[in-house]
Amino acid sequence: MIQIFKTVEPDNELIQIDTIEKGCWINITSPTEEELMMIQNQLDVNPKLLRDPLDEEEKPRIDVEDDQIIVIVDIPYAYQDEESLRLETMPLGLLVLRDEYFISICAHEAAVLKPFMNKQVKDFFTYKKTRFIFQILYNNAKDYLKYLRQIDKRTEYLERSLHKSMRNKELFKLLELEKSLVFFTTSLKSNDVVLERLLRGKYIKLYEEDQDLLEDAIIENKQAIEMANIYSTIMNGMMDAFSSVISNNLNIVMKFLTSVTIVLSIPTIVFSFYGMNMYLPLANSPLSWLYIFIGTVVLSLVVVIILNRKQLL
Repeated sequence: MIQIFKTVEPDNELIQIDTIEKGCWINITSPTEEELMMIQNQLDVNPKLLRDPLDEEEKPRIDVEDDQIIVIVDIPYAYQDEESLRLETMPLGLLVLRDEYFISICAHEAAVLKPFMNKQVKDFFTYKKTRFIFQILYNNAKDYLKYLRQIDKRTEYLERSLHKSMRNKELFKLLELEKSLVFFTTSLKSNDVVLERLLRGKYIKLYEEDQDLLEDAIIENKQAIEMANIYSTIMNGMMDAFSSVISNNLNIVMKFLTSVTIVLSIPTIVFSFYGMNMYLPLANSPLSWLYIFIGTVVLSLVVVIILNRKQLL
């Protein structure tokens, strides 16, 4: 899908247009090969720059090809599967062509771009490409912080659930959150390298009014890295603690069942002994069953008292 937006004067209003014009923003989402070829031929774009962001394994980086500059960063990506909401990351390419066109390209719908389309970002103009890139990077760092807070809340909920019931379902959800934190931490650190390289002004010209925005994006990104590291540490400690608790609970159950087996084995032994076809004490007494029953109960109680004193029951 291809969407084309442009800020028009004199009111600097963002509108969606049908044709590509200078100073416009071209948003490409999950494109077909025909759409890529159309953009490539019409704007004379390096095909490698168009296709690299569509590779889910592509790492954040900055690439320059003649008068074409692309900035690839990882953005958080939330999707619903059969069981729960999953959080991962995916590449987003920000491509500037000859300082005339701005292209954003992603394999899936990028949530970080929606506020721009919905006119919710202050001082956003499609023809101010440097500021546009920095605004996207700043909003992207804020999105990471938002998703990290969601992970923290879901972790607290699962922790309360695990206090009530040690089920595998909650543990699997914790493992999913731990995997999401690993994705986030890796992507945030890679994005941090890209942001620091942009701050040098070697690849994209820095304007004085936009440099503060880039510095704010770097600060937000570093804060997100710190939060992700903290949550990962907490998550690892929580998983280790619950693993120990589950193992301890299993040991307690096994100890109890073993003790019960020992106690129940006493009447089994006695009754089996008196079931043999031979002369036994009290065999001719009409109350032999009562004496045997009472004796068995007494022996079982003695064993229970001994096991209880050794804290085996």
